[in-house]
Amino acid sequence: MSSLPTAGPLDAAVGKVFRRVVPLFVVMLICNQLNRSNIGYAQEHLEADVGIGAAAYGLGAGLFFIAYAIFELPSNMLMERYGPKIWLTRIMVSWGLVSAAMTFVQGPTSFYVLRFLLGAAEAGFFPAIIYFFSRWLPSSHRGRATALFVAGSSIAAAVSGPLSGPLLSLHGFLGAAGWQWLFGLEGLLSVVVGLIAYTRLDSRITDAKWLSRPEQDALAAAIEQEDEARRSTAASGSVSRWRLLVQPQILVFCVIYFAIQLSIYANTFWLPNIIRRIEGTNDITVGLLSSLPWICAVVAMYFTGRASDKLGRSKPLLIGALVVAAAGTYLAAIVSPVLALVFLCVAAMGFKSASPLFWTIPQGSVHPLALASAVAIINSLGNLGGFVAPYGFGLIKEATGEVTWGLYALAAACLVAAVLVLFLRRDRVVAPPVTLRETVGEKS
Repeated sequence: MSSLPTAGPLDAAVGKVFRRVVPLFVVMLICNQLNRSNIGYAQEHLEADVGIGAAAYGLGAGLFFIAYAIFELPSNMLMERYGPKIWLTRIMVSWGLVSAAMTFVQGPTSFYVLRFLLGAAEAGFFPAIIYFFSRWLPSSHRGRATALFVAGSSIAAAVSGPLSGPLLSLHGFLGAAGWQWLFGLEGLLSVVVGLIAYTRLDSRITDAKWLSRPEQDALAAAIEQEDEARRSTAASGSVSRWRLLVQPQILVFCVIYFAIQLSIYANTFWLPNIIRRIEGTNDITVGLLSSLPWICAVVAMYFTGRASDKLGRSKPLLIGALVVAAAGTYLAAIVSPVLALVFLCVAAMGFKSASPLFWTIPQGSVHPLALASAVAIINSLGNLGGFVAPYGFGLIKEATGEVTWGLYALAAACLVAAVLVLFLRRDRVVAPPVTLRETVGEKS
């Protein structure tokens, strides 16, 4: 076994990873979110220019998540084979090129194909980042790194509107439509950032010339010791995902997370459309106003996170966040367009805060041997909300001309999720079949 790493070199190495890599990953996630959600700002123009109606738009927005789910596992396997340096670069460059190719959309069919390809290109991005953290940071520092990284999604949501508006206003410049400038420039930005990432990342600690030899040795030793402990624990048994899937507690987790994702992605793809109901708005004002709910959400996430740390309990805060999301969404459906924006800010504070609060509960109630498999199941099934939300809203908009009934549905889903949280018990251990008794027996 490796000797214990020296604190000085280890701390210095961790600090360098945080300064060199984590900010780069935040920028990469911002690019990811921009290319994933920019169709929300282009929707009205796509309908006018190439005939993509509300239902077609919703289906195309949702197809992204179907492709993402299909190709996530193969992407993860290839990442382990080629290393995160090469694979993260491949992911960014390929999704940037596909997003830029959206400038050539001619109708619903090409829109569907490119959205599906974008999901395939992006598949595995988030797990690759988490894998990188597991190979470069001790477990005591991964939580903070992951939190900083995930914050990039809220930052992206806040800046996407102010950025999209001016790009759409380039309509007619050099003979291109505004939505073509939007897709083209944001896609090429991802390609550039991907190429920069290739020069800044290393797949192995020993390849990092920006770390001194003592820092490399200390960091590698710390990771290796944790790997040995993990291998020893994992040797005590295995977990069946199929057995976990039929456990009531896991199914409740899936339903709650599905409701949260419904709200997040319904607003991601349809918020600009809702704001356009305000009289006198244009592409620039819609973009600016669309950032307000996400800015409010960032503030709320910070304070709920601090409150959760102080209380040591996330369940009451999660229930409160879901009730706030339900109330804000419902009120947004029945008031004037201007007040609807105000209540959508309230709703965003609820459903965005609910996501990080939610994940602390499985971590405290699922047995460590089953946690990885349980998280994979919850994440996979819950993310189907990313397909259902935009497609469902599209069908509602096509049938009624408004998204009001979609907002009612989101409010109901959040209320159901809040009630289901009451049935979760942190002290109820969800354990892998057979092996838990053996593990407990060894410790007694």
